[in-house]
Amino acid sequence: MRNKRVGIAVAGAVAVALLAGGGIAWAVRSGSDKPTATPTPAAPPTPSAEPTTPPPSPGADIDGPLDLLLIGVDTRVSIPGWEPHADAIMLLHVERGLEKAYLYSLPRDLRVKVPGHGNRKVTEAMSVGSRVSGNKQPSTEKGYQLLSKSLSGYTGIKQFQAGAILNFGGLDKLTDELGGIDLVVDQRVESRHRKPDGSLRPLRGGDYIGPQAVYQPGRRHLTGWQAIDYARQRYGLPDGDYDRQRHQRQLVGALLTKALGEGFDTDPAKVGPLIEALGDTFVYVGGRKPLEYAYALRNLSPDKITRVSLPGRGVGRGSGYLGEQLTAEGKGFVEAVADGRAAAYLAKHPQLVDK
Repeated sequence: MRNKRVGIAVAGAVAVALLAGGGIAWAVRSGSDKPTATPTPAAPPTPSAEPTTPPPSPGADIDGPLDLLLIGVDTRVSIPGWEPHADAIMLLHVERGLEKAYLYSLPRDLRVKVPGHGNRKVTEAMSVGSRVSGNKQPSTEKGYQLLSKSLSGYTGIKQFQAGAILNFGGLDKLTDELGGIDLVVDQRVESRHRKPDGSLRPLRGGDYIGPQAVYQPGRRHLTGWQAIDYARQRYGLPDGDYDRQRHQRQLVGALLTKALGEGFDTDPAKVGPLIEALGDTFVYVGGRKPLEYAYALRNLSPDKITRVSLPGRGVGRGSGYLGEQLTAEGKGFVEAVADGRAAAYLAKHPQLVDK
């Protein structure tokens, strides 16, 4: 089942960045989140002496700053009672004025204080929070609540205005609906899980064997299964999970760029199949409706989203691995976001910006 943990954070980011960034902006303008049948002609309006002013679009009052939480969850739905884990975590910070944003990741093994449960890996906050007293079926939404509280305590961000939770199932179809994506592969990536034709490599003696798919540096066109496979790899990479996080952010940018380039922000007929690709893999958590954020963030194009890498290192006692912690430079960016100083901090630490 581990192959089904692929790309879930990427799909979460796409769900918020793509849908909020224009993919369903047409629905806001039309006043609905789906096309409707041709309306029955109404009686002519009664003339009025007073000129009428159309009401403001829902979400027109949102001016930022915004902090959106994007969670990829390992649910393993085939196993009854399996507690969801936050397999990957992305945060999208949108500055006041909604014209500039920052997309960054936190390690799934980051050590944080989980309220009521001591210091743990942040991935575990989702699982322990999902437990429901007297019920063997965990609640992903409850898990999100404890996870977001844990992240607030660590980052200093007092409130996440909205969150997207996804499991595997939609990303490959989403990518294929777009006709594949183009991105610049920044380092040689060998797949542990896929053969060159996309079929699964067999598992023998605790490891995968046989020929493997390889992603060479340079500008590449990826289909759905290739996008998922590329975004999940960490073994054999110099910086392991940190390289994987960067590749996931690259994929988010590529998906958003392709969607907007294909006119998904202006053509309602194209949007339906794209949203259906996510299906029931998407759970939205937030105080305002998604369509309100769609209108508010309608001008947030990919070139206005800065992707940021946060360096970290493993921590432990003796030979026992306890998790990850960000370096002072990485934690400094997180604190700068909470204080509204992200742009100024990156100006002094430009090496954190993804190339």
